[in-house]
Amino acid sequence: MESQMQQTHIIRMIIFSTTLVGICLILYMLYLDRKVVAPFQKLNRFARNVAAGNLDTPLEMDRENIFGAFTESFDIMREQLYQAREKEREANESKKELVASLSHDIKTPLASIRAMSELLEITLHEPKQLEKVQAIQKKAIQIEQLTNNLFHSTLEELQTLKVKVKEEESIILDDIISTTDYRHLVANKHICECIICCDRLRLEQVFDNVIANSYKYANTKIDIVSRLTEYTLEIRVRDYGQGVSIDDVPLLTRKFYRGKNAEGKMGAGIGLYMSHYFMEQMGGTLIANNYEEGFEVVIEIPLTMIK
Repeated sequence: MESQMQQTHIIRMIIFSTTLVGICLILYMLYLDRKVVAPFQKLNRFARNVAAGNLDTPLEMDRENIFGAFTESFDIMREQLYQAREKEREANESKKELVASLSHDIKTPLASIRAMSELLEITLHEPKQLEKVQAIQKKAIQIEQLTNNLFHSTLEELQTLKVKVKEEESIILDDIISTTDYRHLVANKHICECIICCDRLRLEQVFDNVIANSYKYANTKIDIVSRLTEYTLEIRVRDYGQGVSIDDVPLLTRKFYRGKNAEGKMGAGIGLYMSHYFMEQMGGTLIANNYEEGFEVVIEIPLTMIK
């Protein structure tokens, strides 16, 4: 009996010891999973996200596990990579914007050079001088084609051109129009005195495009009149040429669209598109109207609202 009792006691001790060791082993495995395996898997997922370019999701920090210090360092690395990528993106956008803006701005003085060389070609009669003027024309056409290609390729990638609006006196429009009207076809000009909200540089581009189109397609006198509405300074720029097709009017502000009257004339169909975009960014509008005799562009510039 004593021997059986001893054997039973030993078996119980073995079972108890085995159970205790098993419980300790399970607890230790749970501890390892919580403190080592799970944090390591989290780091692994984080590393995959970073490698895939996803830098928006932060890494949760837990200083209690053995990877706590690494977790903080990895998240700092993520933030630095995100900031570096944002700076690179902003720099690329700035470069594209600069290229697009410069290539577009080059077109206006280039058009003036072509117009003046054409005038010289008519007035000059000496062969050598005519040859030089024709060479200037060819180079001007070449530059225009190159700038058009550069502008198109940049514009496709660039979603926005920055517009910085500030308060200006409407008297700046007299200077803008006088500078743009190098052929002196503006016969009548009336600008109401007020304070407008605009980006002067972009407004110059708008009037450059509108008046240059009148030169190209109408070549008549240009009347510019204005009136004050409740919220805007409304400016109407009208010529007296053949105008455009009625079907073309609502499409003129689309990118790369050219009306039927543009056949045989240089252009890319982006002037009114850019002008319309600039006016919208300034809080105004640009509307095209067609008449039996002539074509009109209505430019609405927002007024400064004084409370």
